[in-house]
Amino acid sequence: MPGIAAATTDLSKVYGSGDTRVVALDQVSIGFREGEFTAIMGPSGCGKSTLMHCAAGLDTPGSGSVRIGTTELSTLDDRQLTELRRDRLGFVFQAFNLLPTLTALENITLPMDIAGRAPDRDWLHEVIAMVGLSDRLGHRPAQLSGGQQQRVAVARALASRPSIVFADEPTGNLDSRAGAEALGFLRRSVREFGQTVVMVTHDPVAAGFADRVVFLSDGRLVDEMIRPSPDRVLDRMKAFDARAHVS
Repeated sequence: MPGIAAATTDLSKVYGSGDTRVVALDQVSIGFREGEFTAIMGPSGCGKSTLMHCAAGLDTPGSGSVRIGTTELSTLDDRQLTELRRDRLGFVFQAFNLLPTLTALENITLPMDIAGRAPDRDWLHEVIAMVGLSDRLGHRPAQLSGGQQQRVAVARALASRPSIVFADEPTGNLDSRAGAEALGFLRRSVREFGQTVVMVTHDPVAAGFADRVVFLSDGRLVDEMIRPSPDRVLDRMKAFDARAHVS
């Protein structure tokens, strides 16, 4: 049986107070299984990114707990939390977040260089080959297309063999073909490398690459879909919209 790569228990997060008080997350409990690709979906402002940022240790919960593997994040100080994110997590962001002065290869190995760790050369070559960047490694981000930059970002997230990869709207700045490529690489990393991926998306096509989709509404988990297809996800999202308009 696969273990749990990350989990939240009764996770709540509130922003502001009084008239400006917003409940971003309301007692969310969820586990992300090892070797599984999970998409988090829901209407704008429902708490998707807040859930991911808390689960990844990028934001602190108001109450409840977050675990990466068996490590309870609230027991870590800032330095330990930084090391855990660096050593055990991978990140793919909508904005790519590449350093413009570094080559593609230098961007890919940057987290390991900062940590003072030599990359596993065989693994690095495997990841670079999977994302099709072998002939672009000496290029800087400005010399790469958006799709190629996102491939660099995916390779960087996978290069350190993280326990779990968090992807926040990873196709948001890409055209449909480049987006499908990036999602295909994440999908392959799950299927072939046993990687765990958690992705926030608003796109039913992107969600169709996942093994399961969890749906948030008003800061709460309200539904789950196993083996999603874009059409089924779109139908479910339309039902949420219809319900919101009725209420």
